[in-house]
Amino acid sequence: MSESRWIPLESNPDVFNSWAINAGLASQAQFEDIYGLDPELLGMVSKGVKAVTLLFPCSGTIATKRKEEDEKIAAQGQYPIDPTIFWMKQTIVNACGTMGLLHALINSGVAFADESPLAKFIEECKDKTPLERVKVLEETSLFEQIHTSAAVSGQTTVPDDLDTYLHFTCFVQAPDVTARDQDRGWRVVELDGGRNGPIDRGKCTNLLQDVANFVKEHYIKESKSVNFSMMALCSAQD
Repeated sequence: MSESRWIPLESNPDVFNSWAINAGLASQAQFEDIYGLDPELLGMVSKGVKAVTLLFPCSGTIATKRKEEDEKIAAQGQYPIDPTIFWMKQTIVNACGTMGLLHALINSGVAFADESPLAKFIEECKDKTPLERVKVLEETSLFEQIHTSAAVSGQTTVPDDLDTYLHFTCFVQAPDVTARDQDRGWRVVELDGGRNGPIDRGKCTNLLQDVANFVKEHYIKESKSVNFSMMALCSAQD
């Protein structure tokens, strides 16, 4: 049996917002472009940033360091991650856009319509492991249909060759589980279905700025490519 292969999603707010609405997003929240990582450009992003998505070239030094970090975490562990974080492994080729959307939306506290694909998916994934969750994704046609509809609505023509080295990851904030209740702080957590689990990225004081600093140092600095794109999930209710 051939592996499942979806059409890659554009890093485009219209595409992501269409996907989110069709999947059941009911909150006053939307994805916006992040035009640059300088303070002036970050200041153009709406308040209430709940998550940040990053499209990046998963090749060369970046790919090598990802593998090295996965091996280091497996051998030495990492800063404790909030166990309520929703993460799932990516097994469907080119589904990283949908994985990024699921990770961003489910971990952001936004509301979903009753009986919507997202609400049903979250309910069905309760008490399931990351690999069991992706089996749910593989066996339902709901998200594949939404993904395909969003993918063909983008500004670029769908290529005949669906192989791509570009990959989506997502950043959210989560409670610091090591802190005392009265001093509870926040951590930046990276959620990438191509990794082995959630990855702690340090203390979070301002999610957008903290992610921008991390991306500059650990992604953009490691590549000569200009194929980077970022979006923020912002809630108008904050």
